[in-house]
Amino acid sequence: MKIGKDLVAAAATPMVLGILAEGESYGYAILQRVGELSGGELEWSDGMLYPLLHRLERLGHVEATWGASPAGRPRKHYRLSPAGEAAFAEQRRQWSVVSHALQQVWTDRDGGRSTFALGGAPA
Repeated sequence: MKIGKDLVAAAATPMVLGILAEGESYGYAILQRVGELSGGELEWSDGMLYPLLHRLERLGHVEATWGASPAGRPRKHYRLSPAGEAAFAEQRRQWSVVSHALQQVWTDRDGGRSTFALGGAPA
């Protein structure tokens, strides 16, 4: 299934903040985690992730430090700042409202049946 660009873009910030709420990470690992969390449905590119990380860094939501990698090449590690933790909490509240509203619409439309699981198959 192809997920539309608008939905991917809308979910990108809370997704990255949520991944960094799990602990410090770096770009490639974040991309891998997005794939894991979405059951392989979301495949982000470097060109999508790094501008977002840089924006979050400029906003003060993410702090970055350079560190060594097992391959010996330095890589940038990202972690949530205190402002990022607050932004993540606010994103969670907002997405909870949106998710609840969508669940109600879908449940009403489907006559009370459960919503769809990943991949579009009935749950």
